[in-house]
Amino acid sequence: MTNIEKYEKAFIDTFGVSNDGLAGLKYQDIPQWDSVGHMSLIAALEEAFDIMFDTDDIIDFSSFEKGKELIKKYNVEL
Repeated sequence: MTNIEKYEKAFIDTFGVSNDGLAGLKYQDIPQWDSVGHMSLIAALEEAFDIMFDTDDIIDFSSFEKGKELIKKYNVEL
């Protein structure tokens, strides 16, 4: 599985969305992406990539696209 597939899978598994619904997805766009869902997503990504997000990055993680930018800070190429 490629890194982008792992990244997408974290969203799909956490929020129960389809791959088609990922582009443009933002925090609180769907009921599942609330504060609890947000932390579940962060945990899934940390586990998938064996990283630990900084608190500021967790707060800044506001969309599917923004997450792609932030995860690169942890030497993960998508």
